[in-house]
Amino acid sequence: MIFGIAVHGAPYGSQASASALRFAEAAVAAGHSLDRVFFYHDGVNTANGLTVPPQDEPSPQQGWVALAEWHGVELAVCIAAALKRGLINEEERSRYGLAAASLHPAFSIVGLGQLIDAIDGSDRFITFAA
Repeated sequence: MIFGIAVHGAPYGSQASASALRFAEAAVAAGHSLDRVFFYHDGVNTANGLTVPPQDEPSPQQGWVALAEWHGVELAVCIAAALKRGLINEEERSRYGLAAASLHPAFSIVGLGQLIDAIDGSDRFITFAA
C-alpha cells in the first residue's frame, strides 16, 4: 500500500510530528511505500535547521531526517507556510536578501502542487494535526 502523510502540527507544540513519524516508521517497516511527507501550517517548523532541542528530549527533526536518508522519503515543506514562519532555503534567502537560510538541508521547499501529487499518488493519505 502507498501512504501519503501531511504534518500540520508544530513539532514541540503538539504530538502531530511525533505521531506521524512513528506511523511512517511502522508503515515502512511493514513493507508499505511512503514517497513524500508534506509539512504544512505549523508543521513546517519541523524543518527549522536552527532549532536545538533539550539534551534529554528526542529531536523530531532528526527522526524525519533519518527516515529520509534510510528509505528515500521526500520531506516536502509548503513554501507559503515556510516563508511566513521564517523558514527559507538558500534560494529564497538570496531572492529576499536575507542574512541566512534556516531550512535544514534534508527538507525541500515546494508548492501545493506537491501536496496534490502526494494525495493523488497514495492509496491512503493521512493528516496529523494539532
